[in-house]
Amino acid sequence: MSNRRLLAVHAHPDDESITMGGTLARYATTGAQVTLVTATLGEEGEVIGPELQGLTASRGDQLGGYRLTELRAACNGLGVLDHRMLGGLGAFRDSGMVGTPSAAHPRAFVRARLGGPDHDRAVRALVDVLDEVRPNVLLTYDNDGGYGHPDHIAAHEVAVAAAVIARVRRTMAVVRPRSVAQAAVATFAVPAGYLAPRVTDLGYLASDDQICCAVDVRGFTEARSAALTAHATQLELVGEGFALTNLIAQPLFPVEYYRLLAGEAMPANDSVPSGDLFDGLG
Repeated sequence: MSNRRLLAVHAHPDDESITMGGTLARYATTGAQVTLVTATLGEEGEVIGPELQGLTASRGDQLGGYRLTELRAACNGLGVLDHRMLGGLGAFRDSGMVGTPSAAHPRAFVRARLGGPDHDRAVRALVDVLDEVRPNVLLTYDNDGGYGHPDHIAAHEVAVAAAVIARVRRTMAVVRPRSVAQAAVATFAVPAGYLAPRVTDLGYLASDDQICCAVDVRGFTEARSAALTAHATQLELVGEGFALTNLIAQPLFPVEYYRLLAGEAMPANDSVPSGDLFDGLG
C-alpha cells in the first residue's frame, strides 16, 4: 500500500472537479492512492440545455442516476480509480439550496449536519471508509462549505468528525486566497454570452495567511478539463474557465490552494506555502 494516501470528501458530483480536479489528477498520476467519497448524486441540480430537462427533480427525478455516469467519467478523466458513495448508493440525497423544500426530504444530506438526526450515521459511514483506506491526508470544504451550500457544510462537519475518530494525520480545506481570486477575476476574459464574475461569485475564499499548501496543477489541466467536460449537465468549459447554469463565467486556477483544518501542520518555511499535501508526513 502506498504511504501517500489521499481521500477527498465532496457533497455532489462535479464538486471534486471544480474545486480540486487538478490536485486529484496530479496525485493519482504520480503514484498516490486517491479515494473520492461523494455524499449525494446531486439530484436537485439544474440542467444545461433542453434535451435532459425531463430528468430534473421537479419532473422525472432521474437526474441523480445520470449524474452518477458523469461522475464515473470524471473520475476516469482524473485517474481516480477508487470512488465511493457515502453510506452506499442512494443513502443520502441532495438537499438543494438553502430554504428549498427539498431540504425536508427524509434522505436529505442536510440532516447529516452536526446535531442533525443523520450526523452520526454519516460519520460512521465515512469512518468505515477511512479505516479501510487509512489516508494520510483528507480533503474537504471549509466550515462555510465554500459558499454556504448546506450539503457542503454537512460534508465538512461529517469529514472533520470522522477524521478525528479515524485519526487522520492531516485534514485540509480547499480554498482560494482572496488576493489570487481578485487578480484572476480582474484579468479574466469573459466570453460573449456569459456574465462577468465577482470575487464573491467564486466562493471558497480565505485570507492569504491561512494558506498552507499551494498545489501547482499546470501539468494536469488537460485531465481537469476532461473531468469538467464529463459533468455536461452542470457546467461547460468557456474560454479559460467554465460556467454553471447561471452563466457566470469563472476562471480556472493554475494552482489549487488548501488550509489546515486539523492534524499535523506543514513544516515551517518562512511563510511560503508548501507545494505538497504530504509535506512532513514521512
